[in-house]
This record gives sequence, structure tokens and C-alpha cells, in this order.
Amino acid sequence: MKFLAKFILFITIISCEQNISYVNRINDDVNYLSDDKLEGRGTGSKGEQIAAEYIANRFKNLKIEDKGSNKYFQNFSFNKPSNPHGQVSFDETEKDSMISSKNVIGFIDNNAEYTVVIGAHYDHLGYGGQGSLHVGSEIHNGADDNASGTALMLDLAGQLKSTNFNNNYLFIAFSGEEMGLLGSNYFVKNSTIDLSSINYMINLDMVGRLKEDKSLAVYGVGTSPVFKQTINSNNESFNLIENESGVGPSDHTSFYINDIPVLHFFTGQHSDYHKPSDDVEKINFEGIKEISDYIHLIITDLNDNGKLSFRKTKNETEEVPRFKVSLGVMPDYMFNKGGMRIDGVTEGRPADKAGLIKGDIVIKMGEYSIEDMMGYMKALSKFDSGDSTIIVVKRGEDLIKKSVSF
Repeated sequence: MKFLAKFILFITIISCEQNISYVNRINDDVNYLSDDKLEGRGTGSKGEQIAAEYIANRFKNLKIEDKGSNKYFQNFSFNKPSNPHGQVSFDETEKDSMISSKNVIGFIDNNAEYTVVIGAHYDHLGYGGQGSLHVGSEIHNGADDNASGTALMLDLAGQLKSTNFNNNYLFIAFSGEEMGLLGSNYFVKNSTIDLSSINYMINLDMVGRLKEDKSLAVYGVGTSPVFKQTINSNNESFNLIENESGVGPSDHTSFYINDIPVLHFFTGQHSDYHKPSDDVEKINFEGIKEISDYIHLIITDLNDNGKLSFRKTKNETEEVPRFKVSLGVMPDYMFNKGGMRIDGVTEGRPADKAGLIKGDIVIKMGEYSIEDMMGYMKALSKFDSGDSTIIVVKRGEDLIKKSVSF
């Protein structure tokens, strides 16, 4: 009996040691990363450097080993692009005109053949400027974009420390996303692991505004045949908005174009996007935790699937039409029940002057019926500056016609 008691005590101690590293720190992480003292985490700024050190220390405290080219860091330099998400140069011959930044990389080595990459960008817009939708110089804290995704990545790191040993796990906090996917682009060109050993990549960008209807967008579901069934069979509470394409304006694209299956999670656009008002008070912390637990279920389900097969998808971004006019609204990108629901109206723009309000669902613009976001964009592309037309919106149970001039 003494031996049995000692054996049970030994097993209990081992079990506790395996799980002691996990504590839900999502609230702490978002609050720290979106604090004014980091001055908006602009790429290459002192505030971003403080954020990078914080993330590296979080990895260290979780006992996750470093996997950068310089301990936890992967340093890179680049010429500042002329437009966000544009082409940049990593030409080392022009050092005087270059900005220096770094990815932060941690690794759980399970001695497995394949590695799952979990990434989130930690940079934001600093005091605004290029990329900001706000006039003036104010701190853009980016609580949702993307302190939320970075915190979720760290939460998964804590959960995966003692589970799912059939894969290794590489956690990457990317810099330079706001200036054109710079950090993820640099990583795939200078990977600190064998790129062919990457099983799949999960990207977390703006996951802090889960709404009451629990709409959660999942992009890249077509990049591996197993994804669609897996995300649906493990879903018990989310209203999933699925998109098959592996291409989009976030870091998963850098992996997809290297033939790596990707999943990108997103809780939707909002009126605080790229503005100083994207602050921590508006974050749904319980929602982030729900998403983290859901993704953990997906990873667990895929754990014994071996190397996932990759599949090319249609690039929906190539179909987006060019616009000559703007309605002056923030669309609700998570709405999928017919039409385009307005999530915000800009004062003084055509929609505001026509009397459209938040919550209106645009179902017709001139002669063009609108069934979804793509239909709205195609209809909008038909109009020129100076044109006028009739817009039909659904407001509650009523259909309302409004005259709008562009």
C-alpha cells in the first residue's frame, strides 16, 4: 500500500508539473501590449521593441525554447514602402534608408517530423500616419489589431506546452504586417526551420471583437481537404463564416504562396479599425478565450493526421472590382444573411447625406440586386463620381428607398 500511495503521489506531481505552465493571461497580455506606454507599437519603433521583449519573456516563462536567428528574435531590415501592403525591398546595400525590426519566435520541440506554425502580428500604426483612418497624430493602440491575436497565440502556447505531441509547434509574433506582411514574408524566405517540415499554419488577426451572435470568420478552409470537416465538427457555438481562399491581407498569405495549408481566424471589421479608438475597453476577453479553446480542439483533432495535403484555391482578391466612388460606410464583413449590412456611417459622406444608418441592410443599388459583400462591391463599381441612384435598404422589417448622390 505504501508503494501504491507513493506511486499515485509521483504521478500526481508529474501531472501537475506538466500543466503548471498554463494560466489564462489573455487579459494581461492585451492590456500590456495596447498600453499607451508602447505608443502604438509602430514597426521598428521603441514601443514595438518593448512589445518584442515582452513576448520573448512570455515564451521564456512558459519554458518555450527560442527559435529565432538571435535567441527569440529574427532581425530584419527593409526600405520603407510607399503604401501599406505594397512591395518592399530587403536590399542590404541601402542601410541608411532602412528600418530595423524583428519577429519573435518560440518553439515547442516534441521531436516530431512536422511542425505547426501559429502566428500573429504584434506591430500596429504607432501615432497613425500611413494606413490610419484618422486625421491627426494620436496613439493607435491596436488592442484588437493585433494585441488580441498575439494574446491568443500566447494562450495557445500555454495550452500546447503539455498536449498534442505528434507535431512540433512554432509560435511567431510577426512585425511589419501593417506595412506589407514584411515579417512573415521575411520568415518564409529565411525560415529558422526546414520550410518543407511545416504541416500547416494558423494565423490570428483581429480576434478581439466577438459579437453576441458569435460570428467567426475562418479563411483558408479550402487550402487542405481536411479543414472544412474539421472546423465544423469541432464547432459547438460559433456562427462560422467560411472562406476557401488562402490569400488575404494578413500573414497567412506568405505561407499559402509557399504551398502550406493555412487557416486564418478573424472576428470582423469595426468602426475603430486603424483609429485611436481601438482600445482595450472594447475587447471581448471571454470571446478570445472561447476562440482559443476552439482552435485548440481543431489542433487536437488534426494531431494524428500526419502531414496535411495542400490544395490551391481560387484567389477571391483578384475578383474585387475597382471603385471610382465611395458610399462612406463601414460594411459588416461578418454578415451573411443576404445583402450588405452597414456597421458604421461616415459623417458628411453620401450614405450619411442620404439618411442611411448603422444596421441598415443594402439589398439593391440602382438596378443591381445585392445578395452579399461581393455583390455590393460589384454594384458600387458601376457608378461614377456625380452619379445619383436609388438605394433600397432593409431597416428592421421595413423596406426603405433612399436617393444617394456620389
